[in-house]
Amino acid sequence: MEKHQNGLIPVRAGEKLDKARLEQFLRQEIKELPDGQLEIQQFGMGHSNLTYALKIGDWEAVLRRPPLGPVAPKAHDMEREYKILSALHPLFNTAPKPYVFSDDLSIVGSPFFVMERRYGYVLDSDFPEGVEPTPELGRSISEKMVDLLVELHSLDYQKTDLAMMAKPEGFMQRQVEGWIGRYERAQTDQLEGVDQLTKWMRANIPVSQAPAIIHYDFKLNNALFSEDLSEITGLFDWEMTTVGDPLADLGAAMSYWIQADDPELLKEGLGKAPVTVMDGFYSREEFIESYGKKSGRDVSDMNFYLTFAYFKLAVIVQQIYYRYKKGQTQDPRFAHFDQYVASLMAHALSTALEE
Repeated sequence: MEKHQNGLIPVRAGEKLDKARLEQFLRQEIKELPDGQLEIQQFGMGHSNLTYALKIGDWEAVLRRPPLGPVAPKAHDMEREYKILSALHPLFNTAPKPYVFSDDLSIVGSPFFVMERRYGYVLDSDFPEGVEPTPELGRSISEKMVDLLVELHSLDYQKTDLAMMAKPEGFMQRQVEGWIGRYERAQTDQLEGVDQLTKWMRANIPVSQAPAIIHYDFKLNNALFSEDLSEITGLFDWEMTTVGDPLADLGAAMSYWIQADDPELLKEGLGKAPVTVMDGFYSREEFIESYGKKSGRDVSDMNFYLTFAYFKLAVIVQQIYYRYKKGQTQDPRFAHFDQYVASLMAHALSTALEE
C-alpha cells in the first residue's frame, strides 16, 4: 500500500524532541533497527497528546507523549495506555502493537511510549483526494464503525490484564462524580444551566449493563481506513480505555458523531464539520439502533449516556481552555474554546430535558 502521510507536519516550535538522546534509547531497546539517522515528524491533528512519526531507514514507528505544561491528574497516562495496548493487541488486532515504554524524563522530557505505525486514511472533515463521497459510502463507513464497537464490546475482558487494571462496579457513579469534579477544578467562567445539568445527571444514573472493554474515545478520526475505505485497519488513542458500561462508550462515540442538523457551534467547534454530516452517514439514532441490534444490548437509556457524554466532552475542552487561559499553552486554536464549552453544556442540558 502507498504510504499516506495523514497530516504529518514538521515538528512544531517548542515541541521538538532530543533526537540524539531518543535515537540512543531506541537502539538500546529495539535491537533490529537498521543503519541510518532518526527522522522525526509530527502528526498535526489532535488537541491533546503529542504524537510523532519516527523513521530510521525502512523502520517506522509512532511516539506518543503528554502535552506540554501541567496536566490534569490521571490524564495522559502513557504507561497505562502502553499496558492497555499490550493487553489488547493479541485479541484485537485493530489496536496497534506497542514496542516500548519509558518514564525516563531525560529522553523526551516526559513519559512516552513507542508503537507500530500503520498506514491508511484518517477521515475527518474531508475525504481523500480522488474519493467521491456517495450515500452508499457514508452508510458503509457508518456500519463499519458500529461493527468495530460491537466487536470491541464482545471481547472477554477477564482474559486480559485489563481485569486487574479496572474496577467495573460503580463505574457510572464514579464517572459522573469524577467528571463533575474535573469541571469544577478547571472552571474559568460561570455558565448558565451547569448546576441544573449536574443535579440531573446525579439523579438519573441508570443501572449499568454487563461490563465490557470500552475505548472511551471512539470517534471517526481515531480510526484508520484502508485505501479503498472498505475496512478499518487501525484504532488509536487508547489512553481512556477501561472496563465499564458499554453504553457509556456508545454515548461518548455519539457525542463526536456530528449530524447535519446539529447547531453550528457543535458542528464546527473544533474546525470544519466532519464528514459524518454528509448524505448517507448514519444519524446518531440510526447508529444507536444498529448497535443495539448487533450487540443485543438494550439502548433505551441512551438519553442519559448522551447527556453525560456531551458534559464530559465539554469538560475535556474546558481543561484545554483552562491551560490556555493560564498561559500553559499558547496554541491559538484554543483561544475560543470557551464558546465551544458553553455550546456543549447547553446541548447536554437540552438532551437531558428531552422527553
